[in-house]
Amino acid sequence: MPTKPKKQSKVAPPEEATLLPPEWAGSIHQGDCVETMAKIPDNCIQLAFADPPFNIGYEYDEYDDRLDSEKYLDWCKEWISQVYRIVAPTGAFWLAIGDEYAAELKVLSQQLGFHCRSWVIWYYTFGVNCKFKFTRSHAHLFHFVKHREVFTFNADDIRVPSARQLVYNDKRAESKGRLPDDTWILRPQDIPEAFNAEEDTWYFPRVAGTFKERAGFHGCQMPEQLLGRIIRACSNPDDVVFDPFSGSATTLAVAKKLNRRFLGCELSKQYAEMGTQRLSRITPGDPLDGAADPKVSAPSTAEGRPLDDRGTKKKSPRSKHKSSETLF
Repeated sequence: MPTKPKKQSKVAPPEEATLLPPEWAGSIHQGDCVETMAKIPDNCIQLAFADPPFNIGYEYDEYDDRLDSEKYLDWCKEWISQVYRIVAPTGAFWLAIGDEYAAELKVLSQQLGFHCRSWVIWYYTFGVNCKFKFTRSHAHLFHFVKHREVFTFNADDIRVPSARQLVYNDKRAESKGRLPDDTWILRPQDIPEAFNAEEDTWYFPRVAGTFKERAGFHGCQMPEQLLGRIIRACSNPDDVVFDPFSGSATTLAVAKKLNRRFLGCELSKQYAEMGTQRLSRITPGDPLDGAADPKVSAPSTAEGRPLDDRGTKKKSPRSKHKSSETLF
């Protein structure tokens, strides 16, 4: 249920949500997302998650990712405006974006009426190697809500044990655990007591091409466990989860596994067809792919393979943890 303010507020109460027509739910609609969203009724989506093109020259099959900045931002204003219109009054909008336009799209989303609740950093391994700047190893995740004070946030579904519980065995600790704070880390596998799930810098390995989790038909794929955290926190069973850039259909796949209704848009006919096939193989209640605790999915430095004096890798003991990043 939506969270309600505890004290008297001067903010106007939210409007009533509307119901999504049955013919829309449970499918990927192939075509331009702005044109498709224009046909969706107002206020009927409980959670929207968007991972749009970053405008960095990525090779899509039917989209030009090399627009000039003004044209790109004008296009973003179009689709975010439609997202704002169709999100329910107590709904949420999560936006994943790279460094290049993070600031602009945060401001733009707020100008269109959204309120930013959290600015999460997704840190990942297997980052994109760069030649003349630091390796790209993070993305920005903005959590927006439509109503400033009344929105869905299922804190108990994403709580983790606190340091008081795990380290100090303090009986005064909240028995339910705690919610996230922020942190900086170099290599999370080497510091097991740090970079925990309660922080707002999130560590999930990028879904590289050799991972079993990889759908195989789309180059940009979000980890299921990352989306699981967002969907559990900001929607309830039977709510509608919407993705305007369906791509590999991971958002919709996780929504289906978590017993949510779902709806997607996808410009590419090929991606829409393959995403639909992926969804057909999923049954509600299926487990999410990937490690629930990403820190166990890769060996620590101590368990790795150090180089000898000649620059050759030495053999080392295998990690006792079963990796979610196992090769095919």
